[in-house]
Amino acid sequence: MKTHIQFIIISFLKSFLNVFLVMLSLVFILNILQEIEFFSNKNVGSFYPIYLSLMNTPSIIFEMFPFIFLIAAQFFFIKLFNNDEINIFKYSGLKNIKIIYILSVLSFSMGIIAIVIFYNLSSTLQSYYLEIKNQYSADKSDYLAVINKNGLWIKDIVDDQISIINASKINNNILSETFISTFDKDYKLIKNIRSNKVDIKKNKWLIYDASIYENNTNKKIQLIEFDTNFNQKKIESLFSNLSSLSILKLFDLRKNYKSLSYSLVDVDLQINKILVYPLYLMLMTILSSIIMFNTKSFKGNSLKIVIGLFLSVIVYYISNFFSVLGVTEKIPLIIAIFSPIIILCIINSLMLININEK
Repeated sequence: MKTHIQFIIISFLKSFLNVFLVMLSLVFILNILQEIEFFSNKNVGSFYPIYLSLMNTPSIIFEMFPFIFLIAAQFFFIKLFNNDEINIFKYSGLKNIKIIYILSVLSFSMGIIAIVIFYNLSSTLQSYYLEIKNQYSADKSDYLAVINKNGLWIKDIVDDQISIINASKINNNILSETFISTFDKDYKLIKNIRSNKVDIKKNKWLIYDASIYENNTNKKIQLIEFDTNFNQKKIESLFSNLSSLSILKLFDLRKNYKSLSYSLVDVDLQINKILVYPLYLMLMTILSSIIMFNTKSFKGNSLKIVIGLFLSVIVYYISNFFSVLGVTEKIPLIIAIFSPIIILCIINSLMLININEK
């Protein structure tokens, strides 16, 4: 590896590490304060807020990587400008575009490492975090809902009666091929209910054309009401935190969603966002580099950083805007994923013109 390439890589990694550690510390401290407030009225050990903060922080940091890469690139160039090392590169025949190219390849490589190692680690910790936090949540209840290859499974407790619910398909607020077993608190079977159409829009489910098996008899009722702790929104919300799933688990969940005829939009969006993440980080690094070259004559470094952060916030909200359009199916999911990337590519391409003269 050439000396100048090695120097650029090491310098950028140092800037990245410094920014990463600062952000990590800030997020960790803010998390501790949030957890202290949450556990203020609960009887837990003093280490609990710290423990939960440690598990929740990596997931937040992963979402902040675009900002971290942008700021790291800015501090990298500030050092080059202050030490006049950028002119030494020019005299050596190293053009500005070459420096940006080296940083972009490095950022893309780091992005791959981020999704392969850091994301899977953060999702595992996030899963433990949510599991523990739910035990102390004010909304905690003795219920469970999972989706696997056999469909949607729900365990629910209402009025000392335990219900085990299985549905093979779900379409918005309608469960199909549903089988409900109700037990007393000692798990003695009370009755079984089978139906091909269950409306779960409200907590009081409407079961149509129900076949009820009770006391060794079978009877059919056109419509019955069934009290639960679940409704459509609550079931959807239980599977909405996809950041707690590793990449492999996301693909497994997608397979299970598909077998259940459940909407794949959310999980497809999460998977595709992760897959294009290295490209996103690379483009943010290029954007930061271009900003620094174009503001090279500015005397204050603070103004350069403010400009970079302002543009990155705009990119962030544009990305979220397209994500919302994709989730609500206002636009095709592929357009929702790649529109922010394409916009960044266009902006970077236009701003790269004459970059060697900066």
